[in-house]
Amino acid sequence: MKNIILPLAFSYLLFSCATKEKSESIKTVYQTDSTLAIVKAKAIDIVKTGFNAGDGYGEVWIRDYNTFITLSAEVHKPEILKENLRVFFRLQGNDGNIVDGFIPIQQARDSKVGYEYIYNDLEPEYAGHKNTVETDQESSLIQAVSRYIKLSGDTAFLSELIGDKTVAQRLEWSMEFLMNHRYDKKHGLIWGATTADWGDVQPEHDWGVYLTKDTHLAIDIYDNSMFLIALDRLSELVPASKAKWQPIRDAIAKNTMKHLWDEKNQKFIPHIYLNDSPFPDSLNENEIYYHGGTAVAIEANLLSKEQIKVSLDKMIDNVKKSGAGSIGLTLYPTYPEGSFKNKGMYPYGYQNGGDWTWFGGRMVRQLYLNGFKKEAYEQLKPMIKRVLDNNGFYEWYTVDNKPKGSGTFRGEAGVLYDAILLFEQEDSKGN
Repeated sequence: MKNIILPLAFSYLLFSCATKEKSESIKTVYQTDSTLAIVKAKAIDIVKTGFNAGDGYGEVWIRDYNTFITLSAEVHKPEILKENLRVFFRLQGNDGNIVDGFIPIQQARDSKVGYEYIYNDLEPEYAGHKNTVETDQESSLIQAVSRYIKLSGDTAFLSELIGDKTVAQRLEWSMEFLMNHRYDKKHGLIWGATTADWGDVQPEHDWGVYLTKDTHLAIDIYDNSMFLIALDRLSELVPASKAKWQPIRDAIAKNTMKHLWDEKNQKFIPHIYLNDSPFPDSLNENEIYYHGGTAVAIEANLLSKEQIKVSLDKMIDNVKKSGAGSIGLTLYPTYPEGSFKNKGMYPYGYQNGGDWTWFGGRMVRQLYLNGFKKEAYEQLKPMIKRVLDNNGFYEWYTVDNKPKGSGTFRGEAGVLYDAILLFEQEDSKGN
């Protein structure tokens, strides 16, 4: 027995030493990478000037604010961060739904954007708008409140009355909206319009942000993953709610993997259609790989470590095949020309294969948190580089890595800041 144990012990020692040496080597690389600190400083600078999504947007959007509220805490007082959250609650619909964003009332009246603005007597200063094709507004708000309370320790916010309901009650009400108005009993999952991955543009309309009589309703991985994360955060914020929501959370997670995970191809299918597809039969939609939704599914703890590695390998392969700059590539291959009436949704345009650090950065963070630190750093580097190359945080990038959209896109700054913090924390461990 001794002859067996000693070699095994020796082998384990060699493996441990090699692993430690590899870890220390990786750590040395990013410890000496000054670009992380430079980009972090730039990110802090761009949130000093406000909370709208970027210079191309007048509104404060909850899906964006959720991803840069931690960054905003670097330069804004907790009361200011909280007031933004209050506005979303004051504009909450009478069925519990949450708006996408808000804008000063006078700007809404003067706007030529085309939104059907939402008003509420509880909110005298701002008007809201909601892209009804998407189903992530409610989930985003719960996640943003969770981040705010973790940052500030302000648990009293949950007991604050807004109208006739506390913040805690309004959080639950928003989840009840999804179960009452966006839940498909057949599959046990929530639905939205057909969009490209995490996008908010449907194919059937020139603009595409509102549900219409032509909408093809569908279930996708992004909406359900965001819902799962929100339910986890709700149980942490309001422990008394866990008895009600945990069984729902467990069922959504089970049904997500049952209906959306393609075991054979080790990927999530793009859509389950509640009726039929808006795309021609000639399109094999399951050939399309959704990068953003997969990253959020990892955050929702749906994939094993082995499945995460396979997902990363597929993303890297897609980047190579497409020629894109990073794993922020929305999806690959793209939907063909003419699949969307919105002219910005051409192949490799906007959400149809545009490269968005806003989601690529989330994948980097999940890689790090799941033990893929070397891979996280490797995938972070091209995202850091283009911030420096273009002297700004751009909304998205073309397939040949050219910047597009807002040049002060705070969502990109927020996810990069969150990722950089992880590497800084690693440095401070001293091991």
